Amino acid sequence: MPALTDTDIQDNVRAALAEDIGTGDITAALIPAAARASARVITREDGILCGRAWVDAVFQQVDPGVTLDWCAEDGAQIQADSTLFTAHGPARSLLTAERAALNFLQLLSGTATRCGHYAAMVAGTGVRLLDTRKTIPGLRKAQKYAVRCGGCHNHRMGLYDAFLIKENHISACGGIAAAVSQARARAPGKPVEVEVETLEELQLAVSAGADRVMLDNFSLQDMRQAVALVAGRLELEASGNITSDNLRDVAETGVDYISIGALTKDCKALDLSLRLLD
Repeated sequence: MPALTDTDIQDNVRAALAEDIGTGDITAALIPAAARASARVITREDGILCGRAWVDAVFQQVDPGVTLDWCAEDGAQIQADSTLFTAHGPARSLLTAERAALNFLQLLSGTATRCGHYAAMVAGTGVRLLDTRKTIPGLRKAQKYAVRCGGCHNHRMGLYDAFLIKENHISACGGIAAAVSQARARAPGKPVEVEVETLEELQLAVSAGADRVMLDNFSLQDMRQAVALVAGRLELEASGNITSDNLRDVAETGVDYISIGALTKDCKALDLSLRLLD
């Protein structure tokens, strides 16, 4: 999977500042140019911190003269009403950078916090929780980083780094065996996963030599049968209609992975606030 780079972060921030500042922050311009200030960012709720590099980049791009003092690392548990960082520099710059910085920190901390909640629910089962491609456009690498900070794992990054052969692909290719064969011929070494809807299709995927099979909307009983049928010959991933209510039960069927779109799709931003200090 392609690694998150500083260029990725700088590009994310550059785009965010362009849409927010545009031709200039006309409200911050009301403040005397020479005025300096300090501010602190607090969290109003418990969570997992994520997004420091994006915040650093926001302030650096707005004004390299701003300095930040962090109180926690990415992946750390944070408590309501605690200070996450303090910022020092020109007052105009602090206020111009505020919204973009908090947007990144709220979103990524919210993503990590949700992942931490789900990961805790399956602790001790050995299953790995996976994200999906249901991410905010332009922020996939950022959100997938947050998933890891929260204790979950990444599925493929996009359509280019692994095969995921679904119902329509199977139909268009002429069957599971044909689709897997074509995948092996087109990109040897790329992981090949096949989505199946029945135990009969699972047997076809096993025979075709898939690396992993996604069990789409299987019942708990059928998942257990699938685990017994495969007997470790390939990896099994459960997906579809998995919620906090049934997550533990799915994990205990013995599947290797569970993919959950809600890890990145339905995240609630962590409630953060920036206030200038007297």
